[in-house]
Amino acid sequence: MILLLAAAAAAAAAQQPDPYQAIRAIQEASVQKQRESVRRQVASSVATRDSFFTVPFLNNPVQASVTASEPAEECEALPEEELRDAIEDAARREGLTPDLLRAMIGQESGFRPCAVSRRGAQGLMQLMPATQAQFGVSDAFDARQNIGAGAKLMKRLLDRYGGDLALALGAYNAGPGHVDRYGGVPLFPETLNYVSSVLEKLAPR
Repeated sequence: MILLLAAAAAAAAAQQPDPYQAIRAIQEASVQKQRESVRRQVASSVATRDSFFTVPFLNNPVQASVTASEPAEECEALPEEELRDAIEDAARREGLTPDLLRAMIGQESGFRPCAVSRRGAQGLMQLMPATQAQFGVSDAFDARQNIGAGAKLMKRLLDRYGGDLALALGAYNAGPGHVDRYGGVPLFPETLNYVSSVLEKLAPR
């Protein structure tokens, strides 16, 4: 009887709908549409090296993170299983998919909670000090606080750009000022590579 009940419970769990199905469908459609466009921009930026691509990042009051981070101290990457609850909770609160947050964390910090960039972005989702203050983060190296604030920022950027994932990712990396100024993903090699890499991680297999 116990075995039968366990089997029935497992079958019922397997039939449960994916709670992120609708969001994931929209996200995947966006990914499919934007991947090739960003990839072409990456190739173009590599082939067309000129002074445009050496423009330094301007300070942005919201966020201007970088992907080339350095550990503030000796720091091991956390297993994704350890972050599952924090990622799931943040995704649920902000109406994002866990896949998106995982892809961003992997690209931003390689899952190292004490990562610090050359420009001062901190933690798993590489939050700049202004972003930490904006979202009330008291400890940028606390996984839950960092992921929660990064998810809030990403949700705001997606709302700002009408759900356009590539633009939101570009703004997360380079700051929305650059996205607004150039009317698209800024043609900085680092930002193009960042957006392309995250979209690649999210592409349906």
